[in-house]
Amino acid sequence: MKRLLKSFVTISALSSVVVAPIFLSAGHASALPQPTQKGTDANYVGVGVSAGVTNGGQNSDAAGIGGNVTGRVKLGDTPLSARGQLLWGEETTAIIPQISADLGIAKGTNAFVGVGYSFVEKDGKPSPLGNKDGLALTAGVESELGNSFMVYSNATVGVDAYKNSPASALSINGGLGYRFR
Repeated sequence: MKRLLKSFVTISALSSVVVAPIFLSAGHASALPQPTQKGTDANYVGVGVSAGVTNGGQNSDAAGIGGNVTGRVKLGDTPLSARGQLLWGEETTAIIPQISADLGIAKGTNAFVGVGYSFVEKDGKPSPLGNKDGLALTAGVESELGNSFMVYSNATVGVDAYKNSPASALSINGGLGYRFR
């Protein structure tokens, strides 16, 4: 039952990230990016590398290298965004829906901090963000590369992210995104 609930939450979170841009962009008449003084309002999906850099102290908690899929949807004219991350390693994946506060720091570049929840698909198996579900905090930067691409990097902390250990997990992530609005 617990696995079924996790699968349902996972599918719901990913569906929200995919469907939200359709509804949020329905009122815009132009397909061209809107100019901004500082920061970016880009919605994007990207892929890259994920490195778990911590160890929970148990035999099955080893840090490792994996990959990530990251997405961002700007929430209207607010400084907030809906974000999602999939961080995978050799044995399982952490699925992290988040809300972030974005701050434009240069033309086409944002710094952001976010809060969300990490759902580890297989409890007890190592992901880049620990081996159990928990609170996830993220800080990062994203920048436009021309009109169609983004580069992003972030550090995500999984609070109390290991079974049988009070340790927190740290994952460093980065990649290249495709801008869809």
